[in-house]
Amino acid sequence: MLRFLTAGESHGQGLVVILEGLPAGLAVDFDAITHDLRQRQAGYGRGRRMAIESDRAEVLSGVRRGRTTGAPVSMLVRNRDWENWQATMHVEAEMPPGAPGARRAPVVRPRPGHADLAGALKYEHDDIRDVLERASARETAARVAAGAIARQLLRAIGVEIASHVISIGGASLPAGTAVSFEQIRAIAPDSQLRCVDAAAEAEMIAVIDRAREAGDTVGGAFEVVAHRVPVGLGSYVHWDRKLDGRLAHAVMSIHAVKAVAIGDGVEGARRPGSDVHDEIVVVETADGGRRLARPTNRAGGLEGGVTNGEDVRVTGFMKPIATLMKPLRSVDLTTIEDAPAAIERSDVCAVPAAAVVGEAMVALVLAEAVLERFGGDTLRQIQLRVQAAEAQIQGRARRRGRNLRAEV
Repeated sequence: MLRFLTAGESHGQGLVVILEGLPAGLAVDFDAITHDLRQRQAGYGRGRRMAIESDRAEVLSGVRRGRTTGAPVSMLVRNRDWENWQATMHVEAEMPPGAPGARRAPVVRPRPGHADLAGALKYEHDDIRDVLERASARETAARVAAGAIARQLLRAIGVEIASHVISIGGASLPAGTAVSFEQIRAIAPDSQLRCVDAAAEAEMIAVIDRAREAGDTVGGAFEVVAHRVPVGLGSYVHWDRKLDGRLAHAVMSIHAVKAVAIGDGVEGARRPGSDVHDEIVVVETADGGRRLARPTNRAGGLEGGVTNGEDVRVTGFMKPIATLMKPLRSVDLTTIEDAPAAIERSDVCAVPAAAVVGEAMVALVLAEAVLERFGGDTLRQIQLRVQAAEAQIQGRARRRGRNLRAEV
């Protein structure tokens, strides 16, 4: 089992993540972890916090001389803004003498759409800051750090993952646009929203600008695509082992994501079966053999909860962020009187950031599924088993092809 656990608060000392179940022998690219963390901070519509933080993961254990040892990997992402929050976020019973930063008043006006009210009622907190600090999407920096290592494990067996933004508010890619993995990988590094269509991206930026001017926020949709995924990950045997369900769970767990689709998703419910299911055909290979192929990938690479060799495609739909500069109506929990919702430093739009978190969550789920199917305590053992499984599949197709030709 590959599992991870995060800890930490938005304005605390930092975020911690422990990733357990990695095989020994994986070369860790530290720069790649930093790259993914910086990507999470990027994107048009992000707030002032991103100008303060410059995230970097410090690997504390589980890696020696650049390679995993098989032990749990622990990482720390420090909050640079901690120095300004010690008077508010100190862990001691009393504020330490000379603690820097302002001593902020308790938060008592919950924000509609956030965990504020439900969390305060559940844990009997008088100060909602005890809820919002942990419920903050800042936690996803720890997930991205863990996902970056899972992505490196997948890359070692040939799997690549990328994402792109489909829509922001009412602006979206033209209906029916088919986006290939190669198009996503070709998005310019300086793209402000990581959208494959420049004209659509310009419309999305305009939507964000209008929301900012109105003191409002906007959501949108992003798609994560995993390329060259081995056949047979997941299971059709039990409900909790179906890979599409596990992917949906992982992506839905991202802050503000309210819906998830695999492949065509809800669009498939509006069309007849003849226009939904991916036909199976036989094509000739360069060496004169034959292989199975799919002219389409409406299923998003999963059938019956099992990967079928096509790209795995998962879409996340993110609601607008709950902190509005022109706050919605709420209640002061100390007086139980009407009051505007609290205002915390926030973004206008964080869909591109959510897409990066989506990549991390998809990577973690797929990496766990790889370990389940191919096992192994070392990376080399896993690679050999993946190669053997692929050779078996290709050999079966070649044998069947030869037998069919002989019968004819």
